[in-house]
Amino acid sequence: MLSQEENDLLTRVGPGMPMGTLMRQYWVPALLSSELPEPDSPPLRVLLLGEKLIAFRGTDGRVGLLEHACPHRGASLFFGRNEQCGLRCVYHGWKFDVTGTCVDMPNEPAESTFKDKVRARAYPCTERGGIIWAYLGPRTEPPPLPDLEANMLPDGEWLVMASQQECNWLQITEGDIDTSHFGFLHRGSIRPEDMPPWTSKSELYVVRDRAPHYQVIDTDIGTMYGAYVDAEPGERNWRIALFLLPFYTKPPGGGPGLFARVPMDDEHTMVYRMGIRGARALVPPEAANDPAFARVKSGLLPNTSDWYGRSRFGSNPRNDFEIDRAMQRANRGNNGYTGIVGNMQDQAMTEGMGPRYDRSQEHLGTSDSMIIRTRRRLSGAVRALVEKGVTPPGVDAPELYRVRSAQAVLPAEADWIEATRDVREVFVRQITT
Repeated sequence: MLSQEENDLLTRVGPGMPMGTLMRQYWVPALLSSELPEPDSPPLRVLLLGEKLIAFRGTDGRVGLLEHACPHRGASLFFGRNEQCGLRCVYHGWKFDVTGTCVDMPNEPAESTFKDKVRARAYPCTERGGIIWAYLGPRTEPPPLPDLEANMLPDGEWLVMASQQECNWLQITEGDIDTSHFGFLHRGSIRPEDMPPWTSKSELYVVRDRAPHYQVIDTDIGTMYGAYVDAEPGERNWRIALFLLPFYTKPPGGGPGLFARVPMDDEHTMVYRMGIRGARALVPPEAANDPAFARVKSGLLPNTSDWYGRSRFGSNPRNDFEIDRAMQRANRGNNGYTGIVGNMQDQAMTEGMGPRYDRSQEHLGTSDSMIIRTRRRLSGAVRALVEKGVTPPGVDAPELYRVRSAQAVLPAEADWIEATRDVREVFVRQITT
């Protein structure tokens, strides 16, 4: 368990908070490029690391991210006019470009130079792979973007999706790096002898033995676990996953895909899933039509314009994630253990903990070794920055993000790190079974 002080250190992300200070050293996914579809499109409210911001795409296509309060009298720039490469506050007409420079102050005398003395707080933005990235840190010249493979694919190959979760970023992240829950939350109703014919060998082994053995290490950019169960005689089935500072996870399975668990504030998180188009389905179409194997019950709700109105699922805490108790009693398929459909199973667990879980109440076991290691890695990086001014790992070394997760059946005596080094290589085509 963690002390309340340590829990606050890891979970509070607003301005001035140590974890928020750490995250601001990096480029941060702020929104999807598709959310600002064209030049001079309507401005958008964006809540990011506890700050209320307004995003807009100027006439020239560049993206601006400004503090929402006009520096004149505090009126919200959300109501502003997006015109001629700037956002104009409709209260008194002050206009700001994407850098926050005041380019027009029409309610001041023509000879006034006051506009040259006023700026709106603005954050640099850049776009890559369908994501608008923002830098909220202290540097005049931002660091390079991280070399995230899924965010560097050619046009037509990358895939990016966003969804909001109503809880703190860390409890979602810790769910990603907890492999033992897979055999219960997602496959608890399935016996090994009843595995569907499309099931992979790896999944069969996980269902056959739901108590994996962990080996956990620090990496240059975060942490990595190898969790194994016995496969065929003399073999082990390994699931290898990574946490990458400050909020990325790569679940077992390999490939370029990853999640970014980006805090909106202490109690809300925007999740960005980056991957590759054309990835094979987990189950064939005929099984996907069976509710016991479905992956989605309700999709995303229509966006609204409020601070929490973007990318929300129809399954949510207000309808108990549409839990189906009859399905749970039937206890079959991928959804029968919980009665909750597919993608919402994890979300129900992490949001059900409350908006920001008090970790002083938990009791961790050996299956939580990756979570324990990752917390230590995070707190170490935060304290090194705040107390000694040490730049966090990866800020100035984008190549450290050139890593993949993996899944492999290896001889029992094999060194899992060395044996999977090739399949964890980035920017290569690989086929997994």
